Amino acid sequence: MSMSIEISFSKTAKISGGLVVALGSLSEPVSAPARSADPAGQLDKAVKVAGFTGKSFTTADIIAPVDAAADRIALVGAGDPGKLTAHEWMRVGGKMFTLIRKAEKVTVLLGDADAASVDAAADMALGLLMRAYSFDLYKTRKNEDDENDSRKLTVVFQHDDAAGCKKAFASRQAVADGVKLARDLVNEPANVLGPVEFAARAKALEALGMEVEILTEKEMKKLKMEALLGVSLGSVRPPRMAIMSWKGGKPKDKPLAFVGKGVVFDTGGISIKPAAGMEDMKGDMGGAAAVIGLMHTLAARKAKVNVIGIIGLVENMPDGAAQRPGDIVRSMSGQTIEIINTDAEGRLVLCDALTYCQDRFKPEIMINLATLTGAVMVALGQHHAGLFSNNDELSQALSKAGETTQERVWRLPLDPAYDKMIDSKFADMKNTGGRYAGSITAAQFLARFVKDTPWAHLDIAGTAMGSPATDINQSWASGFGVRLLDELVRANYES
Repeated sequence: MSMSIEISFSKTAKISGGLVVALGSLSEPVSAPARSADPAGQLDKAVKVAGFTGKSFTTADIIAPVDAAADRIALVGAGDPGKLTAHEWMRVGGKMFTLIRKAEKVTVLLGDADAASVDAAADMALGLLMRAYSFDLYKTRKNEDDENDSRKLTVVFQHDDAAGCKKAFASRQAVADGVKLARDLVNEPANVLGPVEFAARAKALEALGMEVEILTEKEMKKLKMEALLGVSLGSVRPPRMAIMSWKGGKPKDKPLAFVGKGVVFDTGGISIKPAAGMEDMKGDMGGAAAVIGLMHTLAARKAKVNVIGIIGLVENMPDGAAQRPGDIVRSMSGQTIEIINTDAEGRLVLCDALTYCQDRFKPEIMINLATLTGAVMVALGQHHAGLFSNNDELSQALSKAGETTQERVWRLPLDPAYDKMIDSKFADMKNTGGRYAGSITAAQFLARFVKDTPWAHLDIAGTAMGSPATDINQSWASGFGVRLLDELVRANYES
């Protein structure tokens, strides 16, 4: 649950109590809009005492001077506003939220485009919403010091081009809603969010004009998805596959395809994980969450492109019926797989989903996301997702989108030398190549199921959950991938 925040934009803003927030810069720590809220002219002295210089992402919170219409006046540093990127404006918005936690009515004075452009104003509002997110649905007692609560907060951004700001913010609102959906899904406990319940969340996107189809175990058996189904054998909860279709482009245009790993809980199966930290495995569906969040965003902002989102949904549990190390399964592609480790299950879900996606939809590009390997965290930590691809152009576009959104990716190699590590004595391949180069051999495994389609695999194990807190995210679940892929689509594929 997050604080309910209502964002609006106004050319004029009448101040009557509440909190006033204004920007400060290195050249002008107390801006003209801020001075307009201070008829007694006391802000300069207060800012000097507080040591506020207008440096980027710094703040000053001041009790309003005598005769001021506001109860409080706060300043947020924007440094050199002309040099801030879209992501940095979002960070400014996130800093704003730290000042308004106890307010009920907030007026943000931006003035004209010299202080903040229309896009900057919209990005600040997006950053504020992103920072405001919290997940306390299951708390029955609230901590008074919690940054968020269930109050409704009205935030009015005053800008000379209010109409332009409102138009620019509409697409940002769609992004905020998509990220929120992805975070909610990853944060949900696995006893609440099983494969059937997750599929129902996908089905709910029909309200936005999405076409959604749900495959049950029966349909997947007919399609011979033995790899995906094998993962679910130990669970009493049946698997599902959700196929979401957004048709915003021309009818003859090939769709873009996004495929997500949706292991709603991963014990490791017979190759069971250590108990310590296993509770985090409720987030092993971060790839599927990113895909459904992206599809929500694209539909909500009416993206002019055809897109397919596919998520394979299973639970990996140990049981008398669970698959064993040494078992051999036949994938939908016809290739056989020797199960070496039942904890290398995500690639088994994805390989059948990738085959289904290519055979049915013949997409222009195909990108899969998965919390696939701990090895990628050893290589990259929690600040980059691992990127593997068979296409340089797609890789470059993803890297650029990552720099723009600061959901960054780092390309790692695919190479026949690594491919040999997953050759099997008894089947076409093994589902793991051992300890070394674990994220690479997982990608090599997936590559065997990709035909000529330009394809990228994003290993988001280090970025989807438990990632470092930032100015725009304080949640355990980050929603990583939604903004990255929305930017990729927006910048490269919309007509």
